[in-house]
Amino acid sequence: MAGALASAMLFAFPAFAQDSRLSLADRVSRLEQQAQNKDQSGIGMVNQMQQLQAQVQQLQGQLEELQHQQQTIEDKNKAQYGDLDSRLGRLEGGAAGTGAAATGNNPPPAQPRNPAAAVNAATAPTPAAGNASAAAAGTADPAGAQAAYDVAFKAIRAGNYVEASREFRSFLQQYPNHALAPNAWYWLGESYYATTNYQVAQESFQRLLSQFPQSDKASDALLKVGYSQLELKQVDAAKATLKKVTTKYPGSKAASLAQERLQRLQQ
Repeated sequence: MAGALASAMLFAFPAFAQDSRLSLADRVSRLEQQAQNKDQSGIGMVNQMQQLQAQVQQLQGQLEELQHQQQTIEDKNKAQYGDLDSRLGRLEGGAAGTGAAATGNNPPPAQPRNPAAAVNAATAPTPAAGNASAAAAGTADPAGAQAAYDVAFKAIRAGNYVEASREFRSFLQQYPNHALAPNAWYWLGESYYATTNYQVAQESFQRLLSQFPQSDKASDALLKVGYSQLELKQVDAAKATLKKVTTKYPGSKAASLAQERLQRLQQ
């Protein structure tokens, strides 16, 4: 009996030891798997961090690009309207005498009340006797004409370009033969230009040049024709116009601005 028990124990001990070894191996394997999972989790977190950093850098690059574009637009606007701001500070009272000497035989037509009609009016033939009564009214009521012009000019100085264009059109309709008509055509063009209505602005400046070529506003009007052509992507025509400003009005502020813009176009 004792021998049988001893024999059974001898056979059972190796099996128990083997079961213990297998259990220990399983535990070690489990621990290794857990450690591996933790390592993979750590690597995953590192990858996520790197991805986030890359995204942040990309967003920073996009932000810097947008800031650069905004600065470029602001610089462009300053260059376009710098001469307008300087001219708005000048006194317009002395322009009446010069405008009277520059008035042509044919007065400009009555300006319509909307931008689309303004393009048609700017290219329409000048009426002859039809505006005789309006011209007479302009000379008969100089105080009213000056008051109407002042209202329009005050609007453009305040930056109310839509109101300014409306008032200048009204002035030209009522007083087409007035001494301030060349100035009114110029500032009408500026009011359109400031609201990016470049085609109508160009028509207004060209009307001034055709009707009042000797006006003191002629050089500025020709300059702004070139600027309008640039905005309309008519680059070759704009270059030709700007060169014409430098040759036709040498030494003028307009010629200086035209030369500066030509240099920028060559860069």
